[in-house]
Amino acid sequence: MTTTDTTSGPSSPAHSANQTDTPLLRVALLGATQSIHTVRWANGLSERGHDVHLLSLDDPSSDIAPAVHQYKLPYGYPLGYFLAARKLRRLLARIQPDLLNTHYATGYGLLARRSGFTPNLLSAWGSDIYDFPDKSRWHHAALGKNLDYATALGATSHAMAIKMRALSRTPVFVTPFGIDEHQFTPQIVRNQSDRIVIGTVKTLEALYGIDTLIHAFAKLKARLATTHGDLAERLMLRIYGGGSQFRMLAAMAERLGLGDCVELKGQIPHCKVPAALDDLDVYVALSRRDSFGVAILEACSSGLPVVVSDADGPAEVVLDGVTGFVVPIEDADAAARKLEALVLDPQLRAAMGTAGRERVREKYSWSHSLDLMQQAYHETLRLHRGAAAHCAR
Repeated sequence: MTTTDTTSGPSSPAHSANQTDTPLLRVALLGATQSIHTVRWANGLSERGHDVHLLSLDDPSSDIAPAVHQYKLPYGYPLGYFLAARKLRRLLARIQPDLLNTHYATGYGLLARRSGFTPNLLSAWGSDIYDFPDKSRWHHAALGKNLDYATALGATSHAMAIKMRALSRTPVFVTPFGIDEHQFTPQIVRNQSDRIVIGTVKTLEALYGIDTLIHAFAKLKARLATTHGDLAERLMLRIYGGGSQFRMLAAMAERLGLGDCVELKGQIPHCKVPAALDDLDVYVALSRRDSFGVAILEACSSGLPVVVSDADGPAEVVLDGVTGFVVPIEDADAAARKLEALVLDPQLRAAMGTAGRERVREKYSWSHSLDLMQQAYHETLRLHRGAAAHCAR
């Protein structure tokens, strides 16, 4: 439902109780409609029965469920972060949400702060916490103001929560991006192929260590060529993703003599990721820095063993030696050794894949993430009421 200025009043049935006696809320989401994460939060909360209103500097998205009210804020990026506050304030006054959930702590966090609305759960995603404050003292101070103004903060991982607590005294709740274990499932019958396919789905930027992966693959082939020549010939590296390093990485593969066994497939829509994972035997993510590991968990849910770097997010979501292997950042030799162990042992690949899927179902399912977000909403409301009572004394 795309809306301009008209909204339903506060007597919406969303203020009743659901079957589990968890109060349903009128929630205003502030974030980018072009992000798959915003789409999933909006649709998931709406499916739970909440009255969801999505406000964005982006155009309304056709991926958003019809039950979600969508509003486009003026001015676009980046001016809208500064100039759209008055419009946002007016819309929130008409919507009268129980709380505002702002997604991304920098631009949209600034807009939320300038609107003056509380209660506000400010959800950070990654680079807004890991990169933005290191740009300058001004960036550090600006982010701190956004975090301090919020009623509560949301972090996608425990590692990110630690960084956020170092930046602000505002309470932090861990609300990870969950995985749809029904969409990402192990392939019952694998595609018939004599190839052993190692792969990744990641943006091709220096941050994500795709160059380290290609070097590790080259070392793996060289190691196997001396002991298991037939396996070395069967190896394939498949890389999905777009980014500024595409040409450089393709040239690197050619320079290392891997042109016939390294495929850079380009960017694919999220709906095609499950099929891409179905064609892999091992998933690799050797990020230099990463706040979480959505793609890693999608691979685990698909029954794949993983090899990841010990960056904060990947190391948190992988049980070393159980669901995959964790290796030091930028250590192509260590990654090659762990890949060799998996290539040589199909039973180990299967066991780690099974353990990874079970871990996703236990700790990182989409349903569990929605539960955690709802808990964070109610804790945010509790904190807001407590602050209001204190000010009234």
